[in-house]
Parts: sequence; C-alpha cells; structure tokens
Amino acid sequence: MQSINARATMLIGLESILIVGSLILGTMLVAGGQEAWSIVGTPAGFLRLALVAAVCQACLYYTDLYDLRIIANRRELFARTFHSLAAASIILAAVYALLPDLGVGPGVVIAATFVVMATVPGWRVLFESVVRHVSPRERLVIVGASSAAVGLASELTERRYALGLEIVGFVTAAGARPSTGAFRVLGDIADIPAIVQRYHVDRVVVSLADARGSLPMDQLLDMKMRGVTFDYLASVYERYTGKIAVENLRPSWLIFSAGFRATPRLLGFKRLLDVVIALVGLVVTAPLMLLVALAVKLTSPGPALYHQQRVGERGRVFTVHKFRSMRVNAEADSGAVWSREGDTRTTSVGRFLRAARLDELPQLWNILRGDMSLVGPRPERPEFIQRLSELIPYYGQRHVVKPGLTGWAQVRYAYGSSVEDALEKLQYDLFYIKNMSLALDLLIVFSTIKTVMSRRGI
Repeated sequence: MQSINARATMLIGLESILIVGSLILGTMLVAGGQEAWSIVGTPAGFLRLALVAAVCQACLYYTDLYDLRIIANRRELFARTFHSLAAASIILAAVYALLPDLGVGPGVVIAATFVVMATVPGWRVLFESVVRHVSPRERLVIVGASSAAVGLASELTERRYALGLEIVGFVTAAGARPSTGAFRVLGDIADIPAIVQRYHVDRVVVSLADARGSLPMDQLLDMKMRGVTFDYLASVYERYTGKIAVENLRPSWLIFSAGFRATPRLLGFKRLLDVVIALVGLVVTAPLMLLVALAVKLTSPGPALYHQQRVGERGRVFTVHKFRSMRVNAEADSGAVWSREGDTRTTSVGRFLRAARLDELPQLWNILRGDMSLVGPRPERPEFIQRLSELIPYYGQRHVVKPGLTGWAQVRYAYGSSVEDALEKLQYDLFYIKNMSLALDLLIVFSTIKTVMSRRGI
C-alpha cells in the first residue's frame, strides 16, 4: 500500500523543517538571536524543537492534512490548518504547564504559531502546484476491464497527483467492448506492444481473469527488457488501495504471494499487548463505564449491558459484551438485521455512545479473555455468516485470525449494512490478514483515534 508514498514523505519532511524554522524565527522575534542559537545548539534545545514539530504534525495528521487531496481545496486547506495549529498551541501550552523545562520561553510558541500560519498554507499551495505541473508521472495501461479494474483506475485517477500516476486507458480482449466509464479503450490485447510505444507507457497492469492465455508473451518479454514494468492487477490494487480485490482474485495469487503468514512470535507479541492494554483499559475506564451504565439505565428501560453471539477465530462462537444502545427487544419483529447509520431503534443515549465508541468498552473483557484482539476484523453475527459465505468468495478467510475491537476495515470504510458493504470490508480485512504486523496495528490504533475524534462512523 502506498498511502504514505515518496511525495507524502517529502511533504512531511520539508514541513518539519518549515515548522522548526518557524520556531527558531519566533524565538528570534521574541527573545533575540542569542536565545535562538541556544535552542538550536544544545541537546535540550533540539528536544524542544522536536516536541513542537511532533505536536504540530500530529495535529495536521488528525485533521487529514497529509491526505494530499485536501491541498487542492484552498478553503478547506486554510480552515484545517487554522484548526490544527490552534489545537497544537493548546496542547503545547498544557505540556509546558506540566513540564516547564520543555518550554521555549513566554510568547515564543504564539509567535511561531503565527509564522507557521502564514507560511504553511502558502507552502502547501506551492507543493501542490509543483506536484501537479512539474513532477514526473508514471503512465499506466490496464489490460482487462472488470469492475475491479475500472474501480482501481478511478481510485488512482482521484489520487493521481499524490501518487504521480496517470491512467492512459484500457486494453481489452479482441471484440470485447465493456464499459470503462470515462477511460479510453486503446485497443485489443494483441495491440499491447504498439500501444506501449505510441502512448509512452511505463507500466502495464494485467488482469489475469480477462487476459489469461491471450497475452503475446514473447513481445511482452522484449518490452520488459527495454524497461516497461508489468504487474498483476491484484498486486497493484493492493498496493495503492489498501485492500485486496476479491472479484479479480485467484487462489494461486493467495498461495504464492508474500504475506498471509502470522508467525508465532508476532501472535505472541499481539497477545501480550492485548492483555496489557485490556487490563490497563479496564482499570482506567472503570469509573467511566460506571457512568455510562447509569446513563443507559436511567434513560431507557432494560439492562445496561447487551450480550450477543459473534463468530470468532476459526469459526468459534463467543459472546460479545457491549453497553446497550438500542431499545430492548429491538429485533423482536424483524429478526436479525444489520444495524445501520441513523438506525431508529437506537436510543438517544445510544446514539452518543456509538458516536463516541463508548458502547464498545466492555469488549475489553473479551480481549482479556482471548475471544478478541485489540486489532482485527470485526466479529460478525452467526445469523449472517452462512449467507455471506455463500454470496462472497473467500469470506471465511477472515476467521483465520482473532476478531478485533477495531480494524483496518473500520478505519478505511464507512458504516456497513448490506452484502455490498460486507464485500468491501472483506477486501480490507484480507489486506490486514495478509500484511499483519505490529506496525500496521499501531497505524490502525492511531487511525481509530482520529476517526473517533472526527466523529466519523465506523
């Protein structure tokens, strides 16, 4: 996956220098050049600079300002920059009040904030202009026009400036004229060598489902020797979207591709972290959970906790615990149905609990027991599993790991309440299972915090 690619890395690095430079300039304006030099030239001063840069960039990240698509919207850019730097100033003020030794002097942070406010938006506009008009782009042709291929082309086109890519068009089987939306069909598979030369193509992305047995292999090998890159659609789709295209998938790709192998050492570390986090979480949030339980009891008749059967690792059914957010017997007339955004069965307090994710806190007990992990695919109800397994290929593969309190699908996709949504979430779950690591878990936890803070639905 390339959500953090070379361009985003360059943006983050150069912006760090800009923030540090603004702090030094703010110090010079408030305290003079000698004080500024004392900050730059000592280990303690370097720590202060690193703290300010880290807090500012964390706030920029949590307002999605490292999503390069935001840069194109000037109004959104200025508004989010103001909000993030205002939050950074408040956080730094609190840190300095608790740890005065980390402070950079009275008035310096305020002066530096004004400098950053004046320079960051302009720097972002300049960066976007350079990316759009000057930087090189890799030109892609896609062989095969399945819905997964067209979806990939649409996603890459939306992020073309951030990724440095350009979709030239599609190549299809002889005589086939499928719908490719706004993208051009450049010719048939037999025309690939001529198309590559005519349109100066850098990478050919092949959908094996559409092109198996019809590729001119000798000519393609010659093109590869001359610098043209070839990739499977499934691999490119995974790399750029953070999900695995189930529709275009073949068992051979699952078997022979890297990943899908959780080592005992990794699983041991995950379990250790789960136990530690669950224990600390239960102790720290105990007073909050008591207040939540009282709020549920006082505002609607029925128990504070809700217990429901879910399917976990290797198909084992367990009982998940949540604070009740719906009225009692909400499914008495309808039977088992998916909850959905804006569900009328949700109580007034329940809507708040769901928005703040407080209804999920009792699942820390499930994590401590070993039914769940902190990070993994969300557990589904047994009533839905059989149907989804029949309708969606590879759906059962999500049960090879423990389900999670949060997961890659939850931070990458909106609230789901249909078979189509289940398919989309499965593609993210398979990506997580294939690439499972402590680093990815950490990214998901940070993304979950951002999702909760922004009040977006999971």
